[in-house]
Amino acid sequence: MNVDWVRELCMSFPHATEKISWGHDLTFRVNEKIFAVTVLEPAPVWLCFKCTPETFAELTERMGIVPAPYMARAKWVALETKEALATDELTRLLRESYDLVFAKLPKKTQEALTRGRTREKRDRTGAGPAKPAEKKKLAANSRGKKTKRRKNV
Repeated sequence: MNVDWVRELCMSFPHATEKISWGHDLTFRVNEKIFAVTVLEPAPVWLCFKCTPETFAELTERMGIVPAPYMARAKWVALETKEALATDELTRLLRESYDLVFAKLPKKTQEALTRGRTREKRDRTGAGPAKPAEKKKLAANSRGKKTKRRKNV
């Protein structure tokens, strides 16, 4: 296990993105919400991720796993060594972290991501993204209506 392995696994999750934060940490996100962090330079811990309260209690009892600095209150753990967890267990825990963060997203965002759409602008009817020709028509109609209202008032 190394940073490349973690990156490949995390980026295989649906809608996962990566971003370098705090100068030297590689963060993995879903809709800009972090679900895992690994270091790109030597540090006291090499990987942090979110877990359930039960898993947090169990993992922090093990050697080489500590409550994550600054994030322990949110039930994040940090691995001090790459040997702290077996590969299959770490795979499961990283997927669980992703799922926990995804579940906390607003329901509309979750639905949009699962349908494959992200933050598209919708037309006034809510029927979907407006096409350029429809946008011009809507703009012309709204200007015409405003003019008529002013004359009638």
